Order: sequence, then C-alpha cells, then structure tokens
Amino acid sequence: MMKWATSIAEGLSPDLALKHCISEIQEVLGPDPVDLVFVFLSPHYQKTYEEIPAQVMKGLQCGTLIGCSAAGIIGGGREIEQKAALSLTAARLPNVSLKPFYAGMGQLPTLDASPQTWRDWVGIPSGQIPHFVILADPFSFNPEGLLLGLDFAFPQSSKVGGLASGAVRPGVNALFLNEAIYRNGLVGLSLVGNIMVDTVVAQGCRPIGYPMHITQCDQNLLLGLDREKPINILKELLDSLDDQDRELAQHSLFLGIVMDPLKEDLKQGDFLIRNIRFEPLNGVLAVGADLHEGQTVQFHLRDSKTSSEDLDLMLTRHLMEHNPRVSQGALLFSCLGRGQHLYGYPNHDSDLFRQKMGSIPLGGFFCNGEIGAVGPSTYLHGYTSCFGIFRPIQDIH
Repeated sequence: MMKWATSIAEGLSPDLALKHCISEIQEVLGPDPVDLVFVFLSPHYQKTYEEIPAQVMKGLQCGTLIGCSAAGIIGGGREIEQKAALSLTAARLPNVSLKPFYAGMGQLPTLDASPQTWRDWVGIPSGQIPHFVILADPFSFNPEGLLLGLDFAFPQSSKVGGLASGAVRPGVNALFLNEAIYRNGLVGLSLVGNIMVDTVVAQGCRPIGYPMHITQCDQNLLLGLDREKPINILKELLDSLDDQDRELAQHSLFLGIVMDPLKEDLKQGDFLIRNIRFEPLNGVLAVGADLHEGQTVQFHLRDSKTSSEDLDLMLTRHLMEHNPRVSQGALLFSCLGRGQHLYGYPNHDSDLFRQKMGSIPLGGFFCNGEIGAVGPSTYLHGYTSCFGIFRPIQDIH
C-alpha cells in the first residue's frame, strides 16, 4: 500500500543530517527500497550539492529523486528558515509510474503546439492522466508557458510546485533529478497510476469593497472599472475603509480576478490574486496579469490574520470534499514572504495543516514563487501556500 514518511535535520553537517533523515525515514518505511524521494536543502550545504543526491539514492535505495535548494526547508512537522537544514520526504508508491524530466527555457513545445505534442514531450501516452510536481530556477526559467501547455494537454491533471530560493544570482540555485544536478532550467516529475494529487492553494487575502467589471484595459493596464477610472474607484474605496485597513492598503493591496465567469456567489478563494502598481503619470493601474474586458475583479488586502484565516478556510473546504484518512503524504510550497516573516513565529502553516489534516507526513520548502491551481487553471503565485496532497485512487493491499 502507499506509504509516506518525512524527516528534517537542522544545523548538522551534511553527513550527519543525511544519516539522521535516512534513519528516520527507514524507521517508518522499513529498510526496503523506496520509489520516490523529495530532497530540499538550504544553501549552507552548497559545497556538497553534487554529492547529496547520490548519497540519498544509495541510502534509501530509491528509484526516483527530485528536489532543490531553498532558503527555508519544511519537513517532519517543522519549518526551518534561514538556517542550515535538510529534509527528505519519501514514498512507497505501488502501481504508480514515475517519469522525471528536465527542460531548459528553449526546450519547451511552442504554445500553439497540439496536446499530443505536449504528451510526447513529457512521455505520457494518450488515455493516461498524470499529475505533476514542478521545480524551477527563477533566474533562468519562467514556468508560466509550461503551465499553459500542461493545462492545455492535461486539463484533468494536478500541477503543483515552486521556484527554488536562497540564491541572489544566477547559477547558484540547485535542482536535483536522480543523481544529476542542474543550475538552471526546470526539473519535473509526472505520476501516473493509482495516485491522486489534491491541491489546496491559500492566497492569504480577503476581498474589500465590491466586485466590479473591467470596462477598459490594455494588456496588463487597467483603464476602466464599471466605466470609471480605476484611480477614482480606488480613492472612494480607501475612504470607506477603517484606519487599520487604510494603513494596510498602503503596502498590501492586491487585485483579485474571478476565475469562473459564470459564478455569481463570489467568496474568498474564488479570485486569482495579483499585484498592482499605480502609474501616476497616466492614472492607471498596472496589474500582474493580462486583463480582458468583461472580467470581474475585486480589490483585496493581505495581512497575517487574513493569511491564517484564509489557509484555515481552504483546508476546511478541502476536508468537506475529501476524507483526510485516505491521504498518505503531502508537499507544501510556501512563499518566502510567509513563515516567520509574516506570522512572527515558525511552523504556522505546517501546524495548521496538522491540526486540520492529522499526522500526514508533510515536506516542502519556501519558494520564490509557488505553483498551484485557482479554478480550472494553474498559475505561478506569490505570497501563497500551495499544498499537494497525495492519496491512492484505490486502496490496494
């Protein structure tokens, strides 16, 4: 049967950290080979980046390994930020086929390529529904084209992941795929067979004001809302807020774009949250997304209280649709702007996940951008926590 385990080590030498994590994994999974290992480690171990994947694969006798470097590491129920840390999350996955892949930015099919071209590119035959975990280097690879292509070719598939973090210049991040290490591009993994990946995306925002329609725009420039200038709408909105929210809006104001145009009863979580910037020369708003006339939008605010409540809400909705007892393992891809920076103390999202979902093994890392679905489409986010929750489709003993 499917079984997962996770372990994390802090502040130890690479050898001791690996021994600690491998030992804890084997205490749960036993000494037999495992099918899959996710490895995430901080830049403190960069001198041994080249050695660690092979040591993990040998120690756990694993068939497939994927991972990356990161400024914050998640595993074993803990979140360790800006310190030396290494985590392993391992799984035994009967009746699941794993296909790892690597790509540089120029190696993707074109966006007008057919679904079959994308299927051939990732090596998935027609009729199969894969699920994807994607890790990319933010300096050399923008995954948005990949996400568009995968959504086009695999609309029923889950896609989750994040951008490596911890480096301040190109060529320093590390992406791991089996025993290979890459300093740019993207590594990914498709999972096909007796497995489902449920996704939970918590964008950490609450709506303010009321929904409006875009009546004029030019690519990412918002020129008209309900036939009014956006700046006039925004001034009116700010005047209606209390002092606390008005202060918050000075640095944490966002625009939410409704993903389902047919939905009428809009709630928190129905919006794709994007950054906005006021252009004082022409009085328009620049939005971190291409816009279209007729879209429904609403302004949003983000703070620690809202982020916590939003994650609680998203996990509660997940529990209304899924039995947590069938979930066997999970990955968390959380923004560098969350964690202690946002909440003032560690382990917030991991603790809340455990309170809601129970003792499901949870690994992951703090990202430079998070990958997860809002509505039917997959996006690259910021300030978000994206969970991939793994369970068998059928309980085979």
